[in-house]
Amino acid sequence: MDGYFTENDCNIDQFLTLISEKIDPSSLKFAENLEYNIPIYSNHTVVSTLANPTTRRQLMTEWASVISELSGALVVKGAISDLQMLEQVTELFNEIIIKEKAENSGGDHFGEKGANDRVWNSLQKLCIHNPNLFSRYFSSIALAAVCEAWLGPWYQMTSQVNLVRPGGKAQTCHRDYHLGFMTPKQAENFPKHAHLLSMSLTLQGAIAHCDMPIESGPTKLLPNSQRYNAGYIATLLPTFRKIFEENYIQIPLEKGDMLFFNPALFHAAGENKSENIQRMANLLQISSPMGRSLERIDRTSMVEALYPAIKELNLTGGERAAVIAAAAEGYPFPTNLDTDPPVGGLASESQAELLNRALNENMSEDDFQIALQNNNSKRLP
Repeated sequence: MDGYFTENDCNIDQFLTLISEKIDPSSLKFAENLEYNIPIYSNHTVVSTLANPTTRRQLMTEWASVISELSGALVVKGAISDLQMLEQVTELFNEIIIKEKAENSGGDHFGEKGANDRVWNSLQKLCIHNPNLFSRYFSSIALAAVCEAWLGPWYQMTSQVNLVRPGGKAQTCHRDYHLGFMTPKQAENFPKHAHLLSMSLTLQGAIAHCDMPIESGPTKLLPNSQRYNAGYIATLLPTFRKIFEENYIQIPLEKGDMLFFNPALFHAAGENKSENIQRMANLLQISSPMGRSLERIDRTSMVEALYPAIKELNLTGGERAAVIAAAAEGYPFPTNLDTDPPVGGLASESQAELLNRALNENMSEDDFQIALQNNNSKRLP
């Protein structure tokens, strides 16, 4: 057996059989319902379920099963309930879009250059522009739990705003980062086990910043396609892209809903056929701490800006943990073991651990800045 995937491994009949499978509703304990084979969860139910340690693990296990072994996607309805806050974030993103369009023409993944408006690294830009809004926006307990269910703790959040205006065309069918961002020849040079592991290194998410009926073009998804082993090759082939266009589904979303899906799921942003819907989603690209994230983030500057904002807000323990996870570096590696050796454990204090300790100790802003800079500088080569 060859240890590498090629076009010869892409069997259409096997693929069609796979994508025709349906979820058995009895296998889902916490979902409110199924739409086109996609489990739909209520944020109210999710938050109450996560409050109990036993049911929390059960729900997170169910999510991991959906993302890996079942349809590959799920929706949490009303994951952001403060719609006034969400509208403020939308306005800020629109201001950034106007400013950046005046400076450069940008580009897009899997779509025509200039067809959409993008805000790259919207995570850091939101945090630096308005740390209070950032803290409220990323305090979603459901968001943090889905990320942890797939990637474990210390995940690395990145985000990119996508604004598709009326008339905006659909993307081409694709898989996502890592192997999905490679040419066919590049992908074929990675052994089979790397293809199978790639999907475990990231999670895709989208926060709806407006109501997204079907005519506005919500993400086109092909349930079960993440389980097709040769999919990073197949998704680039015209025959498989034709199957995608003949079989994809779309889930309408409402403002504040969140969609999550396996990065190996065949998908594409839809065409905005509406007359007046400015379809904005904040696309989340969340990475395992054991892999490389899509964007370089200045998390030290983010954490420095966030510290006074978190101190002022009356966040619950779970909400505060969600904000810290979205902003700070939770994994203590890589580091410089000469200047940052493990003392009293297997690793030194991570940035996230420092932020949490500073909040618990009510550290002054000046003292926190000194501790943060020391935590950062000793990790440098």
